[in-house]
Amino acid sequence: MAVTAEQTLGRMRWPEVTADDGRPAPVLLVPVGSLEQHGPALCLATDALVAAHAAQRAAARLAGGGQRFLVAPVVPCGASGEHEGFPGTLSVGHDALHLLLVELARSACRWAQGVVFVNGHGGNVATIVDVVSQLRAEGRGVAWTACRVPGDDAHAGRAETSLMLVVAPETVLVDRLEPGCTDPVADLVPRLRSEGVRAVSPNGVLGDPTTASRELGRRLIGDLVDRLVAELSDIDVGAHGRLRRPDRVDAPVTIR
Repeated sequence: MAVTAEQTLGRMRWPEVTADDGRPAPVLLVPVGSLEQHGPALCLATDALVAAHAAQRAAARLAGGGQRFLVAPVVPCGASGEHEGFPGTLSVGHDALHLLLVELARSACRWAQGVVFVNGHGGNVATIVDVVSQLRAEGRGVAWTACRVPGDDAHAGRAETSLMLVVAPETVLVDRLEPGCTDPVADLVPRLRSEGVRAVSPNGVLGDPTTASRELGRRLIGDLVDRLVAELSDIDVGAHGRLRRPDRVDAPVTIR
């Protein structure tokens, strides 16, 4: 099911955003990505493309229900300092990302019931948690969720490559797929933080993308969208402002 013009904010006209027909004000889904190296085979916009795709499919699935969901244009750049050893990476850093997301949500909350950041890049998480905490302290209906695939490899490996074979297959250079550093990520974290990804993996890959497949990608994106739909169908906000996953039992707080 494809997202329609009536769900894509950038394609709408202002009278359509909060139509005077008795419907509630919409919830705005804001995909947040990055523009950073993803090895020799995946494109720089991988995280942004996955986040936008997941948000759009979830909005399409939820269309016609009691709550309206609109999808904002993706925030294309994030905090990607650990990847700046590779040409093409554009990182705005935590301070700039924080300011952008805070002001974006404040503006949206003038007409939207709430804002949900759909994050596609792990390096953005600390900033997004701070952003959502600040906005909720101001009394705004803001939360976040992630496009993280449970148990996946760290970066540009099997999981991300499988996702991109479904989300944007034309961007995957299959003949350039090659393993990178396959050490456990937990063991690499100190060096990743102090030296960056290139010091750990010269090709930028953390994992082995050569085992990726469209079949796995369809399952992963299906599971990701199913989870997002479940989270948005009955919005509860748990710890750190994150949407409460249906399989978790942490005490819920409504988005308002």
